Amino acid sequence: MSRHQILPPPSGQGPAGPTGNAPGSPPAGTSRAPAGPAGGSTDAWLPDASGEVLLVTASAFLRSEVERIVAAAGGRLRVAADAAEGGRHWDGAAAVLVGSDIRELPPRRRAPAVLVGLDGEGDSLWHLAAALGAERVAVLPDAAAWLADHLSRSRTPGPGGLVLGVTGGCGGAGATTAAIWIAQAAAGMGARVLLVDGDPWGGGLELAIAAEDYPGLRWPDLSDARGSIDPLQLADSLPVSGGFSFLSWPASREQPDQVAAPAAAGVLDAARRGYELVVVDIGRRAEPLKTFAWDCDRIFVVVPAQLKAAVAAVRLLQEFPPVEASVLVRGKPGAAIDGPLLAEAIGLPVLGRVPELRGMAAAVESGRLLDLGRRRSVRRFAGTVLDSLGDGLPVGEPA
Repeated sequence: MSRHQILPPPSGQGPAGPTGNAPGSPPAGTSRAPAGPAGGSTDAWLPDASGEVLLVTASAFLRSEVERIVAAAGGRLRVAADAAEGGRHWDGAAAVLVGSDIRELPPRRRAPAVLVGLDGEGDSLWHLAAALGAERVAVLPDAAAWLADHLSRSRTPGPGGLVLGVTGGCGGAGATTAAIWIAQAAAGMGARVLLVDGDPWGGGLELAIAAEDYPGLRWPDLSDARGSIDPLQLADSLPVSGGFSFLSWPASREQPDQVAAPAAAGVLDAARRGYELVVVDIGRRAEPLKTFAWDCDRIFVVVPAQLKAAVAAVRLLQEFPPVEASVLVRGKPGAAIDGPLLAEAIGLPVLGRVPELRGMAAAVESGRLLDLGRRRSVRRFAGTVLDSLGDGLPVGEPA
């Protein structure tokens, strides 16, 4: 899953950056704009050379924006004013876009590919997308380039890795620890893995693995990234620790610089194309959730075996996109509120248990989480998570 906002490329530059999966204004995204008349072939991005794009909206502005995107590529667009009219053409369309003015879908139809909305509609776009089951969100006019690129990829989807999100059901749940151990285990299996620090206010994931001095790019170095990011160049530019690449916010006392939504989505898109597994330590704030959660194929919520943590997790779920989610319990077996009770209270299945190890707090402070990751109980936990992916995680030779 994925959704994002895209900014048009600056004058004189090539297509706007890639796309991974994120929403409009608050979140992230970037993608190639459709080529103009002087840019060579313009219809390659269309989802189906013989099909048409269906837009369901009564908004004149949304219609004009989408018409411009499709016309620039020489494609065909059908517009329906409401769900009843759109239902007659829904199943035959190569891609279905739904405007933010639409509140219901035709019965027994597939979910729309993209919910398109306007800058300024705020959080309501993501709540509506979740209610309609839309796979992505695009905020126009800024997301025009991303929308074109998304339709292009839907026509000829290339191989891409899995993006797993890890977040804490409450503060201090241990999501960063779980994300590191999952990335470490997958790398040990031979997979190409990238661990992404999604929380600018988290203090820097690199501290937990004692890699703050490792050479390579950090998020602020990518804040001005424009255009399509080459996956190989990205991989070559990132630091490596524990057998996996990582992209962290700097471990410093300085206020973190904001990375523009298009830049973040472009990085995640390149990461998906360049790695077999991308593990994102999302964080719990609203901004990282919008930026990264909608890019994830699955989300794991780390929840301590406590009633208060379960209540906080339920509140957090209200901000989730419509993607598969599972609980990872943190705590020793036999806790008063254990797996089955947590699953019932939160409404999500419990997939596994994050081990409680002696000296874990000290290991976090001293950056020795990778050392703990070699323990049998940790490898068993991470193996359970990776096994749940089935054949979705292709791996090479074990490291």
